[in-house]
Amino acid sequence: MLLRALQLLLFAIPAAAAVATAAPAVIADNAKLAATLNWDDTQDFDFAARGFIATRADPIIRDANGAIIRDLSEDAQFTGPAPATVNPTLWRNAVLLSKHGLFKVQDGIWQVRGFDLSNMTIIAGKTGWILIDPLTTSEIAAAALALVNEKLGVRPVTGVIYTHSHGDHFGGSAGVVAMDTNVPVIAPAGFMAEVVSENVIAGPSMARRADYMFGWLLPRGAAGHVSSGLGPTRARGTVTLVPPNDSITKTGETRTIDGVRFEFQLTPNTEAPAEMNIYLPDMKALCMAENANGAMHNLLTPRGALVRDAHGWANYLLEARRRYAGQSNVVFTSHFWPRWGSDEISRYLLLHAQAYAFVHNESVRMMNNGLNAVEIGEAITLPAPPARAWFNRPNYGSLKFNARAVFQRYLGAFDGDPVNLDPLPRTELATRTVAAMGGPAKVLALAKAAAAKGDDRWAATLLGHLVRADPANAAAKETLAQVFEQLGYRAEASPWRDFYLSGARELREGVQPPPQPASTTIAANLRVASLLDTMSVRVVPDRAGGAPFTVAFVIPDANERHVVTVANGVMLHEKGVTDAADATLVVPRLALIGMVGGRLKAMDLLQAGTLKIEGDPAVLQRFLGLFEPPRAGFPLVTP
Repeated sequence: MLLRALQLLLFAIPAAAAVATAAPAVIADNAKLAATLNWDDTQDFDFAARGFIATRADPIIRDANGAIIRDLSEDAQFTGPAPATVNPTLWRNAVLLSKHGLFKVQDGIWQVRGFDLSNMTIIAGKTGWILIDPLTTSEIAAAALALVNEKLGVRPVTGVIYTHSHGDHFGGSAGVVAMDTNVPVIAPAGFMAEVVSENVIAGPSMARRADYMFGWLLPRGAAGHVSSGLGPTRARGTVTLVPPNDSITKTGETRTIDGVRFEFQLTPNTEAPAEMNIYLPDMKALCMAENANGAMHNLLTPRGALVRDAHGWANYLLEARRRYAGQSNVVFTSHFWPRWGSDEISRYLLLHAQAYAFVHNESVRMMNNGLNAVEIGEAITLPAPPARAWFNRPNYGSLKFNARAVFQRYLGAFDGDPVNLDPLPRTELATRTVAAMGGPAKVLALAKAAAAKGDDRWAATLLGHLVRADPANAAAKETLAQVFEQLGYRAEASPWRDFYLSGARELREGVQPPPQPASTTIAANLRVASLLDTMSVRVVPDRAGGAPFTVAFVIPDANERHVVTVANGVMLHEKGVTDAADATLVVPRLALIGMVGGRLKAMDLLQAGTLKIEGDPAVLQRFLGLFEPPRAGFPLVTP
């Protein structure tokens, strides 16, 4: 087994060395990990290839302007043994996810996999296609549907189901149905509220961190992004949202769409705040959404999100196993590949449930014995057999990060140590630490010595302080970039690798905007209350001092009236109140969204008669001056 591990790691070193070099300590650490793994279990390679029909003849998918948004030919490089610059299980993950195209799951069910981070599932109704999770962008979804129609016959889309509220499961919707479609579009309860919460309120910060987490700034290959953990890469293009017109509110609800029966299991606050599994009783097929995967998932994603409930997640997996496993011939998911046979489905759901339950229970046990989040993450080890199952390997979610998330869910960021009750800001802490250690030259020397011994976590800690204390120190930045690379080459979780390598790029090249940022139409679905929530977190407090004032928003097409109060640096809003206001804006919802987003100008709307102002226009001018846009492309590594 050790020989097999060394072969997987070392055969490709000469090719990898041409673009990047793994330190001896990295090679040794990866070989040590590889020696512990069950390489004889090749079941996933069978499952990932089973049912393949065809892929696109042209590997290039473009947007309306001709820009390349996905090049499927990139994935051909992910084959053979792992390069020295890639963790061996992450390379295995990339190899498995590199297979792209249309796959038959069973009679009446197909998937398009490998075009995007997620899968699109296609179910044959009596007259058309019912689609589950239409990918991330409209261009990618349209390309996937075109492949389906080319290989299986042209049919209309007669239904769409969103399993949950993450963008890679609804963002391609306008590529497969019209925005004003009258076909059933079904989602779990709370779907729209959670879409807005994640993509709008905290969207700018999450999006910036997602640039690093998904490796958008990195080239594809052994020295850069190899896999997103859940899929090959996140699609570019236009993110859209066709709003659902039907909502599932409880487990056991059923729907018949185009002659096909569906039963739903609600699983809120698992992988997403609004999520559901699906059972097709006539086909004996179970869809586990993103609650079961081919790798460990995140309880707290590094891009940022609400902390997920590991205890509830495990229980929903057990419920699905109890309700459906014994009567299912196949289980398919929103990522990865299906699994066949009721015994395999039962094993899969049980070992998944045990993994999440263990992370929860063991983290809480250690928490209640006085360990903090970092200490729990360092100490926790997943037991066998869950750890031996490849679908529990941390290629997307990290066991260490997940353990810390359990602590955070219960106790928050403060670890209870008074030293950390009121910590110094990062730059001040860094400056004082560097001075206390003897100055920049001393810290740099210590960091280089640590890196030379393969002690890269300590080297990164020292250099992180030095770069913040002395951001013009080119030697410190380059040394930290090299250390980040070595940490990335060890990382088993794709988000960790991409964060490290993106951080190295920031240190060398400065802050870079992501190439071809995805456009979005999600804002067009904002309710007025959500829009006002978004505005309230962009108020500059110093601009909102002085005499209090009120502004009313009358939205005729929504039959709504909202009153905004600005006082003491805070913007508050209330719906449905009739209080008098200093100024009133009468404006349609979409025009208000366009004005706030900067696409439409108030003067143009006034001249067109779309916007009407009543009361004091100076109050409106003052109101519009309260806000600042989020900072685009803020640094994550440098001050």
